[in-house]
Amino acid sequence: MAWEVSLIEWLQNETGKAGELLAKLFSVIGGETVMLLVLLVILFCYSKEAGKRCGLKIIAATIWFPMIKNIVLRLRPYMEHETIRALRLAETDADAMDAVQQGYSFPSGHAAMSLSVYGSLCREARKKWLWILSIILVFMIGLSRFAAGVHYPTDVLAGWAIGLLAICFGEWLEKKVAKEQVRYLILLAVSLPGILWCRSRDYYSALGVLAAMVIAFPYEEKHIRFKDTRNVWAMIMRVAGALALYAAMNTLLKLPFSREFLDNGSVAAGLVRSLRYGIILFVTIGIYPRVFPLFEKIGGRK
Repeated sequence: MAWEVSLIEWLQNETGKAGELLAKLFSVIGGETVMLLVLLVILFCYSKEAGKRCGLKIIAATIWFPMIKNIVLRLRPYMEHETIRALRLAETDADAMDAVQQGYSFPSGHAAMSLSVYGSLCREARKKWLWILSIILVFMIGLSRFAAGVHYPTDVLAGWAIGLLAICFGEWLEKKVAKEQVRYLILLAVSLPGILWCRSRDYYSALGVLAAMVIAFPYEEKHIRFKDTRNVWAMIMRVAGALALYAAMNTLLKLPFSREFLDNGSVAAGLVRSLRYGIILFVTIGIYPRVFPLFEKIGGRK
């Protein structure tokens, strides 16, 4: 709609360098890496059970938004309007005009993920200050996406709606389905048909993570059963080790494939991406916690 284009142009022209810096900053805060960090903190530092509950809601939002994107096929604002600049690309290593690699515009993934992450956390912690902080962060992340020229305002509104729907869906499943693994299997069954029409990276990344969650959580509960901790040093090492493991495995698992294959947008390339993310998630959640008792010793018991 015309007002959306005018609003983006006004924000980019009137807010100057400070606005550009804030748009980039909050885009990073709402990105995949920071959302992963928040989930790891909940799972490894706050409460394992709360992390599992939040994980279901977060991955629901993360896999639903690309399923809708690949049906609507709305191009990003900077792709359609020369007067709009892209301040932060979804994939910096791909062609800015490649919709398959950069993803489509409607709905906003950042808006969907941020609301699902911070909304889920607020439902668990139930602290007034956390609600206030989360509302501010979710709003600023959404604003940053159209200020950065990569989404229309209606994309952000739709993303927030998906994040809220994911939270409601997760809580409904918790009431109706007692077994945790079955809840994840239901979500997988709902999301798997996206293979028929999705070609963007984000769907296959989320599909791999979701499939791994179905296996990783029960495996960890049966074979490892790590405990929650209040040892600050152990918390830091748990999360830092998980991030390092994620980065290392993500790099190593790309090595057997050419850049051309990974970026060609085919189903085969997507499934390889799903397999890569699935392996990373399974190792991080299902196997890596075996070293947690060592962190307790290094950090010193409370």
